[in-house]
Amino acid sequence: MAFIDYYKILGISKSAKEGDIKKAYRKLARKYHPDLNPNDKLAEQKFKEINEANEVLSNLENRKKYDEYGEHWQHAEEYEKAKQQKQYQRSTQGPQGSYSEEDFSDFFGDMFGGKASGNSGRQVKFRGQDFNAQLQLELKDVYTTQKRTLAVNNKNIRITIPAGVENGQVIKIKGHGGKGVNGGPNGDLYIEFSVVNNSLFRRDGNNLYVSVDLDLYKALLGGEIMVNTFDGKVKLTVKPETQNGTKIKLKGKGFPKYKKEGQFGDLYVTYNIKTPVNLSEKEKELFTELSKLR
Repeated sequence: MAFIDYYKILGISKSAKEGDIKKAYRKLARKYHPDLNPNDKLAEQKFKEINEANEVLSNLENRKKYDEYGEHWQHAEEYEKAKQQKQYQRSTQGPQGSYSEEDFSDFFGDMFGGKASGNSGRQVKFRGQDFNAQLQLELKDVYTTQKRTLAVNNKNIRITIPAGVENGQVIKIKGHGGKGVNGGPNGDLYIEFSVVNNSLFRRDGNNLYVSVDLDLYKALLGGEIMVNTFDGKVKLTVKPETQNGTKIKLKGKGFPKYKKEGQFGDLYVTYNIKTPVNLSEKEKELFTELSKLR
């Protein structure tokens, strides 16, 4: 696996603080975001590298491993365990069994692609690197289950996106990460969903919320109105003397529940009563009469 200098990718030094990493990432992510660079393969690759660098350096534990082991940082724990085992074996052999830095270097090479050392006659297998990707969708796109093809590391992957996926949710595609070392298993692919809501509705989990304008006369006298839901219109009966801000619940008219076929949240409709404007003289007279009755 070729060495990738994450510090260089983000344009920061190794002594950069957490805030510096976040600031550099946001600046570069905006610059190379696919939405701002359509059909630009170079920008797309750069965006992936920026996200990968941020994933590692923004995590204190991962950053520490990366600083010490470079491109092999994901295998730091395995190396330390094996190193300690070697040290123990050498210590039981007495003073003549000391373990040199050269030995450590050789062993490190064995772990990541070199020939097996000593009399073991075998190579140690290690799991491949995990990949991270982000997929941006509209809210309407995740109202129903659908299939998408993603290009990851020059390979097309067909995935099924269950209805009800939430913004920021991450799913794992097993075995579609980096190739394993020395015949080890492949890493996994983690996909983060960025769900953009350009609809009339506000989403909170499986529930949807919407405000509906209601004219004064309908609020006072009652009647019927047509209200938008996410998959069409429904007819509602407005009770007489409905107050401004009244909220009603339409059961099962919300968003689909993730991986629960046929189950939906609720839709909450809030009435926003509109006061009439540009009244005619006759209307003003009638409202005056009404005010006297009250």
